[in-house]
Amino acid sequence: MNIGVLTSSRADYGIYLPLLKAIKSDSFFNLKIIIFGTHLKDSYGYTLNQVLNDGFEANYTVDNLLNGDNPIDISLSYANTVKLFGKFWGENDHEFDTVLCLGDRFEMAAAVNAGIPFNINFGHLHAGETSEGAIDNIYRDQITMASKYHFVALNKFVSRVAQIVKRKDLITVTGAIGLENLKSIQLLDHSDFLKEWGIDMGITTILLTIHPETVEFEMNQTHCEEICLTIQDLSEEYQILITLPNADTNGSIYRTSFEKLASRNRNIFTKDNLGTQSYFSALQMCKIVVGNSSSGILEAATFGKYVINIGDRQKNRICSDNVFHVNFDRVEIIKKVKENICKKYDGKNIYENNNGVSTIIKTLKNIEFYNR
Repeated sequence: MNIGVLTSSRADYGIYLPLLKAIKSDSFFNLKIIIFGTHLKDSYGYTLNQVLNDGFEANYTVDNLLNGDNPIDISLSYANTVKLFGKFWGENDHEFDTVLCLGDRFEMAAAVNAGIPFNINFGHLHAGETSEGAIDNIYRDQITMASKYHFVALNKFVSRVAQIVKRKDLITVTGAIGLENLKSIQLLDHSDFLKEWGIDMGITTILLTIHPETVEFEMNQTHCEEICLTIQDLSEEYQILITLPNADTNGSIYRTSFEKLASRNRNIFTKDNLGTQSYFSALQMCKIVVGNSSSGILEAATFGKYVINIGDRQKNRICSDNVFHVNFDRVEIIKKVKENICKKYDGKNIYENNNGVSTIIKTLKNIEFYNR
């Protein structure tokens, strides 16, 4: 079975990783990886190298993103992605029995939508979720509409996908498969992390990731100023490791501001791409997670970490009991951090499912069987 996998960023690649390993090791499949988006941009860490270093091939590359991150730039990048993938699918649609896609990025939606006229059999991972504070919510549903097969993290998402596509028989519950990286990746200890990144995680550390809000994007400058003041205050007492945002509307506002903070404060570190092993290691060793990343929703509970989720980007996302929701308000954020930074969360991660990857593999094999 010829399986294509669309990966556009460090984020979706880290989630795919255990599935990619399983597909690669199974002789039933012929894996072909289609790499595009920020993977191919130096300014975002050129994370194609991470894919290659993990032993995978870059079977196809599509350099689709244009410069800039204002609404016009994002719209033009979307259009360019559709244009380039229209040509790509036209030349390669016969190469794939099924193409896997993941999540809710604008460039992923554009690549998938370009495949509709070619009747590509897309399989959408993390379908059915809701994040009303980001336009990604719209892109996610676009991808669902364009896909034939649907893999959802929770049973609760089955009905939402069924409502969109008007059928239930092609929906499979898998949990958050990115957590299955823990089965095969050996996490770094304090000394190895210090050697690799120059950061001593033995110091009380806040792991922080802020992405721009893309619905009310005009508020990002105000939000950035508030979060920078918050980081400055917290850095007087704690070490802060910031992972920089992906390509989104006004994302450069945060990237530039965070890098300036780090350049003049020895307690603040910024990293463009830690990679799956180091990011999970940082999750393991930090004391608390702050920001608005989906990682705080999907993964932090497994590591026993409380999460201070800021703003509306993840609005109405289903969360475990470790997540506290706050506004872009310095006093409110600092109060919640100090209340919870010394606590360990010992509850359940509702997104855990140890058999998610094997369930996807079984589903893909059944697809091939019934198509014969």
